[in-house]
Amino acid sequence: MKTAIYCRISTRDQKEGTSLDSQLDACKKLAQEKGYEVENEYTIQEVYSGLTLDRPDLAKLRGWLDNKEVDAVIIYSSDRFSRDGYDFLTLIRDCQRANAELLCVTESIEGGQVGELLSYVRGWASKLEAEKIKERTSRGRRARIASGKLAGGKANYCFGYDYIPGRENGQGIRQVNPKQASVVRDIFNWFTSEHLPLDKVIYRLRDLGIASPTGNPMWPRATVYNMLTNSAYCGAQVKTTPPIIDQTTFDKAQARLKRNRELALRNVKRNYLLRGYVYCQHCGRRYQGALKRYQTKEGIKEYEYYRCSSSFKINTNPCSNHSWKAERLEAIIWQEVEKALQNPDVIMAGIEALRQGANRADSHLEALTTIDDRLKDLDKQQQRLLELALKEFPEAMVEAENAKINLESKGLKQRRAEVIARMGQAKQAEIGLEGIEQALITARGNLSNLSFESKRLALEALNIRVILGKDSISIEGNIPVGYGAIVSTPSN
Repeated sequence: MKTAIYCRISTRDQKEGTSLDSQLDACKKLAQEKGYEVENEYTIQEVYSGLTLDRPDLAKLRGWLDNKEVDAVIIYSSDRFSRDGYDFLTLIRDCQRANAELLCVTESIEGGQVGELLSYVRGWASKLEAEKIKERTSRGRRARIASGKLAGGKANYCFGYDYIPGRENGQGIRQVNPKQASVVRDIFNWFTSEHLPLDKVIYRLRDLGIASPTGNPMWPRATVYNMLTNSAYCGAQVKTTPPIIDQTTFDKAQARLKRNRELALRNVKRNYLLRGYVYCQHCGRRYQGALKRYQTKEGIKEYEYYRCSSSFKINTNPCSNHSWKAERLEAIIWQEVEKALQNPDVIMAGIEALRQGANRADSHLEALTTIDDRLKDLDKQQQRLLELALKEFPEAMVEAENAKINLESKGLKQRRAEVIARMGQAKQAEIGLEGIEQALITARGNLSNLSFESKRLALEALNIRVILGKDSISIEGNIPVGYGAIVSTPSN
């Protein structure tokens, strides 16, 4: 049987008894005893809170179950899978739908309604314990801050410092790491005194053979930016953290970063019509407008184009998707938008959808409040049911009541997600409704002479989303205009 293993901790400094490695070893041992096959690609070790299902690696596991790629799932304990009773039941049902066996190292997981109730009980107790831990941790953090220590212990690692663990005097603080501090000073100096751009700072670090905090030869742009904005380096966060640079240098860095942002917004060579509407089919990132300069016999020439924001060489794994000449891509997209705008039904449908969405905002909020109140009531009912189960009430009654509660709760949560999505749409509809409405009407009557701003408003009203592949363009929109896919040859 092809088997997946899921291990989880909340923080990197988890106690040894439930560390990722110890969980993995125990899960592999159980798989070996059962004679189940475990491949490395189906082994997950995740550092994330167990109070949510929105975990990146858990999503992989649920995808394997949806595709029925695995026949069994092994976990160390139920609270490693989830610390929420309802979420734990959701994961159990994911396994059941995939006909995948769920095995646990430390406890048994029974099937049927009684098993689901017991699973909920375990999850409920686990969630309660997690909330107590969170409350104790918050109190501990406040106490540490009051005593001049770092709030998060080792989680407050900062390049340029060494962390001194402990709770006594002179512990729980940072002290300067001379070698790393020298790099920090150089980065601030290159940026504030030599006025090197961020990319040039990164290339200089690489050329000097200075490894990033994670040991990579190329520093991520975000790492350098976060360092330049980290007030810890001038001693502003905790009084017991010694400064590496002075306040004046830090302020100069913030002023230049602010100036760079202003220039980036103001001094754009041209207005990119599709800015914010174009996405990469391969990596999912947005495309950005860029300017290309090249030397010819007649002198320096330039043209504008769109490129994937993940394609820059500075990224560890740059995207290989094509760039597109701005003039050509915009002409292709606007031609299709014009077709939609020439249809009166599309314009009226767009305006009506915006107006109705705005008018329904209050009713959505009222519906959400009603759903939340009912979910709280169901949670109380399930807690009372737990008390009945512990008092050994008849199994048939407990099972039936638990099934009713779970069914209603599942439906309410689905409804709640739908309401929240519609609230978001309604909120967007309220923003600039009159301007968007006027833009649609104006656009239809004056398509050949529309201003840049009017075209942008039309794209917003039609909720346009452009997805670029290697050799294709797909246009999507909430208003049904029947675009389909447009196939074209990319222009590099």
